[in-house]
Amino acid sequence: MITKKRVWVGVMALGIALILASGAYGALGDRTLSQGSRGPEVTELQKKLVSLGYVVGKVDGIYGSKTKAAVTRFQKERGLKVDGIAGAQTIKELKLMTGGSTNASGKSVGPKNVDVNLLARCVSAEARGEPYVGQVAVAAVLLNRIADPAFPNTLADIIYQPLAFSSVADGQINMAPTASALKAAREAVTGVDPTGGAIYFFNPAKTKNKFIWSRPQIMQIGNHIFTR
Repeated sequence: MITKKRVWVGVMALGIALILASGAYGALGDRTLSQGSRGPEVTELQKKLVSLGYVVGKVDGIYGSKTKAAVTRFQKERGLKVDGIAGAQTIKELKLMTGGSTNASGKSVGPKNVDVNLLARCVSAEARGEPYVGQVAVAAVLLNRIADPAFPNTLADIIYQPLAFSSVADGQINMAPTASALKAAREAVTGVDPTGGAIYFFNPAKTKNKFIWSRPQIMQIGNHIFTR
């Protein structure tokens, strides 16, 4: 005789099986993803890879051969174990490069409005050759602007604001970032700010702009003066 309890248990078991089969649980990083994996975690993985310029084919939540190839390329370029599997270290590095993640409910986790790769490209273009702390400082200035109502509230809008950065005008913003710029960007995203709140920086040997010279100066690091 089939009781209501048995029916209920059977339905619950089926539901759990369907959830596990679809991969629709947890945030990106809760499990290892490899070819054949499916679900929203794979979709997020694919979106992050695409944001960094990797080709994954259709963003469909299916870990196919193209997604595996993109993961493999990412691992090679980041000095990780190359196996085409999105394990803990690969996902951690991917999150660092793209500025956070989302949890199972879709809520943002980590830095908001920050594309770490774009931040690193700007740091590299604007502060190449500067001491490492100076590169962190430049990254911090960009992040400080996000919170300042006088500036746009996304990193991309801040960087591409007309006449804001010479590296955008001359195309250097499109160059791959240096390793030190990537490291500096990641450090700044964690909240490190050597300037103590600067929202401008400039090279005194390269500008006579009255506005930038009028800003309250905080400190000089390398060739850059940082101001409020």
